Formats: sequence, structure tokens, C-alpha cells
Amino acid sequence: MQRQILQRYGVMVKVMELVLGFAVLVGVLVFAYSSVFALAGKDWQTTDAFYELIYRVLLMVIGLEFIRMLVTHDIVAVLELLAFVIARKMLRPDLVALDIVLAVLSFVALLAARRFLLDKEDLERTGYRKPDPGAPSPSSDTQAVPSLS
Repeated sequence: MQRQILQRYGVMVKVMELVLGFAVLVGVLVFAYSSVFALAGKDWQTTDAFYELIYRVLLMVIGLEFIRMLVTHDIVAVLELLAFVIARKMLRPDLVALDIVLAVLSFVALLAARRFLLDKEDLERTGYRKPDPGAPSPSSDTQAVPSLS
């Protein structure tokens, strides 16, 4: 009985995560559509228009990475989401020196987490490292994603 409740709970949680991911995707698409019109009216002779473009693109990427994190439950997706959030924060022209130092330290912490918390299987599964030719093939539930390079 308890096992059935836990299985149903797990299925409900996964369905809710997919629904939330779909809602975020709809929000990203609506934001992208409205961004086209907002950016079309900008004066592209100024750097403010370019900052606005990069700021909006990074916000959309953060939304997509958040969806990926919800769907995959992968530590690499979490680290990449945090990296994009920090990068978006760094692009603000009105940063004080303390914000810059904290952002650099955050990037160092993310790199350290990637180096020391991820194993070869995590990197191979996400496509950041090619599988070793002499290594045993991955099991059927963890297929290696081909590298982009």
C-alpha cells in the first residue's frame, strides 16, 4: 500500500514538473514575441539597445535552462543555469566592485563544483566529454549523448 502511494506521488510530481516546464516555455515564447517589438523600437546607435538585447536573450536562455533542469534533474543543468544567472547579473552596466568580485567568486565556485562534483559519466551523458574508447559501454538507462565538437 505504501509503495503504491509513493509510486503515485512520484508520477504526480513528474507530471507537475512537466506542466510547470510547459508553462515556463509558454512564458519564454510570449516574452520572445514581445521582445521583438520592444527591441524594434530601440535606437541601435546606443549601447543601451545592445545591453537590452543581451539581457533579454540571457533571460530567455535562463528560462530554457530552467525547463531543462526541471525535466532532466541533472546536476550539470543546475550548474549551467546558475552560470547563466550570474552572467546575466554581470552584464548590468551599473555594477559596483563588490558585485563583480562576488560574481567572479561564484564562477570559481561553479567551476570547482563542476571539477570536483561531477564524474566522467555525468560529463559523457551530457555531451561535454567523449566516452573513453576502452571504457565499457553505458548501460541502457544512461545513454551517452554525442559530443557537439
